[in-house]
Amino acid sequence: MKPPGKRMHSSARDNPRDCALLIIDMMNLFDFDGGSQLQAAALDALPAIIRLRRRFDRAGAPVIYVNDNFAHWQGDFHTLLSRCLMAGAGPARIARLLSPAAHHYHVLKPKHSAFLCTPLAVLLAQLGARRLVLTGLSVDSCIIATAMDANMREHMLWVPTDAVAAISPARKSGGLALIRTSLRADVRTTRAITGLFPP
Repeated sequence: MKPPGKRMHSSARDNPRDCALLIIDMMNLFDFDGGSQLQAAALDALPAIIRLRRRFDRAGAPVIYVNDNFAHWQGDFHTLLSRCLMAGAGPARIARLLSPAAHHYHVLKPKHSAFLCTPLAVLLAQLGARRLVLTGLSVDSCIIATAMDANMREHMLWVPTDAVAAISPARKSGGLALIRTSLRADVRTTRAITGLFPP
């Protein structure tokens, strides 16, 4: 078994289809304790996520929206998107600017990790995606839970610090520190890395 953080051969890195962008929990009503703080942080991260999505679309690499279902078991992703578009200014702005295109993928999750009780692992296997870029909310909760599950599945990880958010700067920096040191993920910004994945 290879150690966490081991780099792939250059031939694998040259294939854009083996790299997937995950946009986690950005479709959000922010109607909970601390929601206003998280909404402000999400809006700050929004331009970097949009830039990354544009890179992936130009390269023909997969973009996957993974979102909490907020215990609405009868709804689907488009129901959630519609609710956000009709909500307050913050949720509607994010939903409008970050709405998925027809060729994007979307997965609903019941808990923190994007892998828990979802078809994400099967989808990634079918896409041949071994490198994952994690963006969205929240660094100290769903991002870190997803990163841990991805690490156990031997995915290479990039969690760009300007494309993720948390309720407070302290919680963001603490989560990123753990992701960097324990999971050996790259946390450089989207401006520091110009391609789909760190070299």
